[in-house]
Amino acid sequence: MWLILLEALAALLILIFIVWWTMFSGRKDRKPTDAPSQDDGTPRP
Repeated sequence: MWLILLEALAALLILIFIVWWTMFSGRKDRKPTDAPSQDDGTPRP
């Protein structure tokens, strides 16, 4: 009985690890690129 519970716990931990890995493995701490300026060159009043 304990062996079945241990295997179920191991499977759950592996599943959680796979989900965590796929969600956060591609993200880097990069700042978003600046949006292009909306300034058209004309002086403002």
